[in-house]
Amino acid sequence: MNNMKRTNVYDLHTHSHCSDGYLSPQDLVALAKQQGVSVLALTDHDTLEGIATAQQAAKSSNALIGDNDNDNALTIITGIELSTQWNGRGVHIVGLDIDVDSPVLQDAVAQQTQARIDRAETIAQRLEKAGIKGALAGAQHYANGGAIGRPHFAQHMIDNGYVSTFPQAFKRYLGAGKAGDVKQCWPDMEVIVGWILQAGGIPVLAHPDKYDLTRTKLYQLLQDFLDAGGLAMEVVSGHQEPSVTDKLARAAADFSLLASCGSDFHSPKNAWQSLGGYSPLPESCEPVWTRFN
Repeated sequence: MNNMKRTNVYDLHTHSHCSDGYLSPQDLVALAKQQGVSVLALTDHDTLEGIATAQQAAKSSNALIGDNDNDNALTIITGIELSTQWNGRGVHIVGLDIDVDSPVLQDAVAQQTQARIDRAETIAQRLEKAGIKGALAGAQHYANGGAIGRPHFAQHMIDNGYVSTFPQAFKRYLGAGKAGDVKQCWPDMEVIVGWILQAGGIPVLAHPDKYDLTRTKLYQLLQDFLDAGGLAMEVVSGHQEPSVTDKLARAAADFSLLASCGSDFHSPKNAWQSLGGYSPLPESCEPVWTRFN
């Protein structure tokens, strides 16, 4: 894929209902085509379940309109978003261009799946103590067999009148330092990065500005990520202020990290995470897609 044109629209961080997204992989592909995205990475949390379906949907869509060799074709990049912890904080690492058949990655997904189940049970117990009834059953209902995440608990709380909005659910119950903020079950960052590298992928530090770190702590995180074998960071994540993009572009340059970009799309209802709808990477950045196989 090294010959991909820079005019292509890349969205390298998206979610389907196989984790905590709203759309099926097929509908995600259809929306990507509608939005003019030409290179899409499905990076569901701790699961590879939707990738084959997304690949088939893209193949069928390309064949249907006969655009395999022009700018309207959609390329699917294999991906995953793995949960880890760093200095007591929950951090996410995206793996791009991974071998989904890698035994190491298959084992990793099994471990993460069990960790996510254990985490969901712990979150539910804490929420029950905080007065949220039926938290686990509610989250399981909204996950519909997929990986359970905090947004599923948030939806349960909204629909049962405990809160009015997702931001309110996170502010009161699920955000950093709140009852539902459980992260000690995740492996250390070195383990996660190692899994991705052994699966032939590119480890990408996801949405670094969302961790609310000082510059000193951000640079400490980036150094530890680099030391662990990390290769790239998201310089653009969803709709963000130009000053944030400039800050992260400088950080990527300071650590010689490749730059990635993505919407972190979960639902069409979230305007701040619209599929393909974000500012382009600064020209000073070396895009992660130059290293795709």
